[in-house]
Amino acid sequence: MTTSVIGYPRIGKLRELKFAIESYFKGDKSENELLGLAKTLRATHWQQQVENKIAYISSNDFSFYDAVLDTANLLNVIPKRYQQLTLPELGQYFAMARGYQGDKGDVHALAMKKWFNTNYHYLVPEIEATTEIKLVGTKPFDEYQEAKALGIETKPVIIGPLTFLKLAKLPAGQTYQSYQAQIVSAYQNIITKFEQLGTKWVQIDEPILVTDLSKEDIQSFEQIYQAILPTKGSVKILLQTYFGDIRDCYTNVIAQPFDGIGIDFVEGKESLNLLQQYGFPSDKILFAGVINGKNIWRNNYAKTLPLLAQIKSNTSKLVINTSCSLLHVPYTLQNETKLTIAQKAYFTFAQEKLLELAELGQLINEVDPKQHQAYKTNQTLFTREREGTNQNVRQKVAALSPQDFVRLPEFNQREKRQKQTLNLPVLPTTTIGSFPQTSDVRLNRAKFKKGEISLEQYTAFNKQKIAECIKLQEEIGLDVLVHGEFERNDMVEYFGESLNGFIFTEKAWVQSYGTRCVKPPVIWGDVSRSKPITVEYSQYAQSLSNKPVKGMLTGPVTILNWSFPREDISYKESVFQIGLAIADEVLDLEAAGISVIQIDEAALKEKLPLRKADWLSEYLDWAIPAFRLVHSKVKAETQIHTHMCYSEFTDIIKEIDQMDADVISFEASRSNLEIIDVLKQNNFQTEVGPGVYDIHSPRVPSVNEIRQTIEKLLNKIDKQKLWVNPDCGLKTRGEKEVVASLINLVKATLDVRLGL
Repeated sequence: MTTSVIGYPRIGKLRELKFAIESYFKGDKSENELLGLAKTLRATHWQQQVENKIAYISSNDFSFYDAVLDTANLLNVIPKRYQQLTLPELGQYFAMARGYQGDKGDVHALAMKKWFNTNYHYLVPEIEATTEIKLVGTKPFDEYQEAKALGIETKPVIIGPLTFLKLAKLPAGQTYQSYQAQIVSAYQNIITKFEQLGTKWVQIDEPILVTDLSKEDIQSFEQIYQAILPTKGSVKILLQTYFGDIRDCYTNVIAQPFDGIGIDFVEGKESLNLLQQYGFPSDKILFAGVINGKNIWRNNYAKTLPLLAQIKSNTSKLVINTSCSLLHVPYTLQNETKLTIAQKAYFTFAQEKLLELAELGQLINEVDPKQHQAYKTNQTLFTREREGTNQNVRQKVAALSPQDFVRLPEFNQREKRQKQTLNLPVLPTTTIGSFPQTSDVRLNRAKFKKGEISLEQYTAFNKQKIAECIKLQEEIGLDVLVHGEFERNDMVEYFGESLNGFIFTEKAWVQSYGTRCVKPPVIWGDVSRSKPITVEYSQYAQSLSNKPVKGMLTGPVTILNWSFPREDISYKESVFQIGLAIADEVLDLEAAGISVIQIDEAALKEKLPLRKADWLSEYLDWAIPAFRLVHSKVKAETQIHTHMCYSEFTDIIKEIDQMDADVISFEASRSNLEIIDVLKQNNFQTEVGPGVYDIHSPRVPSVNEIRQTIEKLLNKIDKQKLWVNPDCGLKTRGEKEVVASLINLVKATLDVRLGL
């Protein structure tokens, strides 16, 4: 049986793309050198799929930053502020992604949001009143021809028109339907161009179809494709969906003259039921997503083969597919030298998933697949107990009662006591946590890991950096300080390394956005804490200042969501295990004299089901309590902060308030602070710090710019409830821009205070 891959990781085996782009930003690598490296990576990725006999290989799944941004450039959706910079094409592209501040002008980047229910971020297309959506780019055609020149026939991948329009920011008063005719014309031209090139298949990704759709959305879907598909000529069109099932529009989808339809049978809870209830047209190929593109655990053939058999009984044409792009898993296990052979046997990264596809394609054709060696090898993993069980931890979780999730006294009483105890000025200033991880910081950590320096030397260096960081913050004039997190490689990995139940990789990097890659830990067994993790550095930092210094922790939901989770127990049980461990750390920080403790839940919304009907019953019913569990035992005078990263939080703002934190900071600057209206509408009780500038861009905001932002916030938020801070941690930024930005932040805040 033939196989298909929706998309492949772009970053390279050893993050070659990341380093090349960053060198280009610094001026150390030319544009031609960057383009050459990209071409080499694409050829490598295609060849790997050829070697694994993948029949439907994707092209145009490569991107220098983001596929949605690529689509915007392809379709001429380029706001005027970037065009007016008159930069070269690649320079304009990166200005849209990162912002620009230089001789040509000063512009903000496009807004950034989470890509559905993943840790990947996309750039939000911005359609202006004067925008004319039309085909202007050549990237998909160029990369298709590039593969063709290597003798590889690919299926070019393009973000679908409905998904693009639904994700785009529109002019005030406009609906996406206003741009339907334009985008239909553009996609007709795209398909026509591919036909001229002799392309056999084109994959159009419409993940928006797995979300809650209105009647108007379904009508638009039908209108769009009823206009596009008659022009496809000899090109075959694969409509690809992922991240869930298409229950709202299944019959509408199969009624359209697509040549293939990609359906997710991993996250799509209703996919098999839909197939069995409504059938599948005999003139179409079903691309069945049965290989998990979002987790690294090996596929259980004993479960997947019966599923494929059921699918096969309902369709005459079947292709075995990944559930989504493999962008969301690491590149290859080949780089992992420290995992044991026994551990590695349980995992498959992108390259290894190609072999799983090949094996399933072979096994499904066997009369008795259980006799095949590939099946027997696979099943040895699932018929034996894996190490890592801790009965004491499981008993603690089972013994949790409702009182363990309630903090007393209530918020209003705590707020009064904290204002008296902390005695902070109105509009208190702070940062989110991390300070720049300079080369000397990374070198110190690397030397320690390699055994080249002692623990004492490593700690002494970090304490020196903490002292410098505290002094800098005091000189700048910040009100609530941080220790800088110089001992931390990653906000999740650092805690995972100090907790029982986690294992770690060396090179299992996954793209989060642009050049930002993360290396998620793996939750291997039951989680517990055996000793304090952050107390020593936090206590030392507090000893250097009379101002409050925040204790910095990562919350249980974020640790779960930014790790590769277990598949043998529920998320709820896993997150409560983590919550109990972090709760112990919170109490130890409080006992050490730390009066402000930040418990970051940057990834709170990441596993929120895409359908609202499932929010409370399948996620929020345990995610919100998990955070409450962590801080329920602290004193009223201890101020609990949390921080949340790029996502659309407006639809769960009431649930966020129920987390019962004392202060919440949001990444809101790239979304034009849209969340503040929702805070007011919902009488949000928690004190808030909507980020006043975007740290993901290298530009330095002016005093006037920040002052105007604070004044805008004060129009909607009580001055006694408002904090002033950047919108995220400063780890990835340069020291010079960080200092300049924070100086401007404090100056702007002082200016506003004078006017209150």
